[in-house]
Amino acid sequence: MGDVVQMHFTTPDYVIFALLLVASTCIGLFYALSGGRQRTTQEFLLADRSMSCLPVSLSLLATFQSAVAILGAPSEIYTYGTQYWFLGVSYFLGLLIPAHVFIPVFYRLRLTSAYEYLELRFNKTVRIMGTVTFIFQMVIYMGVVLYAPALALNAVTGFDLWGAVLAMGLVCTLYTTLGGLKAVIWTDVFQTIVMFAGQLAVIIVGAHQAGGMGEVWRKAMNGSRIASLDLNPDPTERHTFWTLGVGGVFLMLALYGVNQAQVQRYLSSRTEREAVMSCYVVFPCQQVVLCLGCLMGLVMFARYGEESPLDKGYVKTNDQATKHLGELLESWKYNDYSNFSSCLQMVLYFVMDVFRDLPGLPGLFVACLFSGALSTISSAFNSLATVTMEDLIKPYCPAMTEAKATLLSKGLALAYGLVCLTMAYVASLMGSVLQAAFSIFGMVGGPLLGLFCLGMFFPWANSTGAIVGLVAGLAMAFWIGIGNFVSRMAVPTPLLPIINATTMPLRGNMTTAVMTTLITSITAKPKPTGVQALYNLSYLWYSAHNSTTVVIVGLIVSLLTGPMKEKDLTPGTVYPVLGNLLFFLPERYREKLCCVTPLSHKPKAINTQPYQMAQESNGVAQHKEEEKIEKDKKDEERATPQPSCRLAHTVQETAL
Repeated sequence: MGDVVQMHFTTPDYVIFALLLVASTCIGLFYALSGGRQRTTQEFLLADRSMSCLPVSLSLLATFQSAVAILGAPSEIYTYGTQYWFLGVSYFLGLLIPAHVFIPVFYRLRLTSAYEYLELRFNKTVRIMGTVTFIFQMVIYMGVVLYAPALALNAVTGFDLWGAVLAMGLVCTLYTTLGGLKAVIWTDVFQTIVMFAGQLAVIIVGAHQAGGMGEVWRKAMNGSRIASLDLNPDPTERHTFWTLGVGGVFLMLALYGVNQAQVQRYLSSRTEREAVMSCYVVFPCQQVVLCLGCLMGLVMFARYGEESPLDKGYVKTNDQATKHLGELLESWKYNDYSNFSSCLQMVLYFVMDVFRDLPGLPGLFVACLFSGALSTISSAFNSLATVTMEDLIKPYCPAMTEAKATLLSKGLALAYGLVCLTMAYVASLMGSVLQAAFSIFGMVGGPLLGLFCLGMFFPWANSTGAIVGLVAGLAMAFWIGIGNFVSRMAVPTPLLPIINATTMPLRGNMTTAVMTTLITSITAKPKPTGVQALYNLSYLWYSAHNSTTVVIVGLIVSLLTGPMKEKDLTPGTVYPVLGNLLFFLPERYREKLCCVTPLSHKPKAINTQPYQMAQESNGVAQHKEEEKIEKDKKDEERATPQPSCRLAHTVQETAL
């Protein structure tokens, strides 16, 4: 490996990459020309609420499995070891809580946008604030998700940068605009299979060339890359068991509990049971994805050890793209890696090196990589079109016909596709300004999670508390994020020292290990204190810290301005967690704490037929229908004793 080499693609690689784009486009065209042909907003935005468990679960998996995540996990393992693998512990609660708390509330209210809940629970102002925050979060994020993998590929292989960006952006915009949510979900299924195939191919071929998985594991242990259980409770430590296992739960809740892209998939399910089952199916799939990323990192370490061929100069890269990639990804996951951009390139070089004599397989991995990007940005387009239509347009245009609403929804999906390409172009011009793009995604997710938790778990929280809490959470998030960014820019963070290993080093390496430990102890940085400690908070605690800020501030303001009374709550908007936890208290005390009203029962109509929207108006449900529902509700209550606040077959439309 002494000669400088330029990695490049062959014709079969380009053919496989082209097949991915063609197949995705064909799926979009199929759903544009079949079924109801996307003529209603229910079909375009919610797939007619007719999706089954398996495609929904695979779409949930693919939505945030971006190309950066596919590259990032092996890079993490190669650089720091397997401590990151403990993130799988957080998947238990991170998926069980959405399945049994968030899904029942959202599904039984018959929502289209998750932010409709905020108006039902608080008021229109809170709903609009939540919607605008989400739009800001996703618009910033999707451009970088599209641009970063193309830039990394260009840096290593010379693959045409803007050819890849435009091909992905335009194809994704096309099938999302034509096929609606059905096309997005089924392309996610196809792209998930491609992602699994690409990663498995790399692991199998790479492990075989390294001498088998046993040899890979042995080299990883000798190289101190097999990490032991780190129970250090310090929240400023980047990765520990508590950081990954507890902090990761809040990160998962922000993604799988209240994010519109995921909620929209739950609501597209045929029944509530299938929506819940989709969360259960995602759990083993997430574990498999995590294992594949970690194994790929270990195979890469077994092949190269600690000395990267990129660092040695054996590989010729696009210097300008390399520099820009470093600027753009410097704050990925909010914590600086001094060589993280080179690690991303290292993964791509590793793939090209492993598949050097196997034409077509490099193209398979690139298809895997861009499948991650396509699944993420298509979900962003569709969810952004949904919240814009349902939360910002329909409430102010109640007389809009179904045909116009559907056409406008498609126009919004197209517009957001063009915005994504624009953001990718902005990223190419101002990479240093957009270093915090990934951080913004996490910084905004925490406060939104806190806002939904405030409304769902605390019945006495009012709209004033929700508004002040959200503003406080966002202010705290950006203060910590910007403070962390500025402090890192002032003092570059060195590469982390040797990892805690489950085995002692070999006898020949004992002196090196002891000297490394001594030098590390002598040169260790002083523990940050005060505000600096807050700036050094591990990125996995961001969601927990910011959501807790929203809840605490919201509750204090609510109590000071007059808490809500139980009779003023919209039935079905509060999950009775306090009522279940405080079951031992007498009813009069629980009544004072607003924790008597149970969650509404499952309406039979939801499980038997898709919800049909009003034909004449897309804003408020028809007055006659409301009267009929109210009459049926009263008759039912007279016939059978029910809880004081039962939600029967109430239809919740977008504008209330």
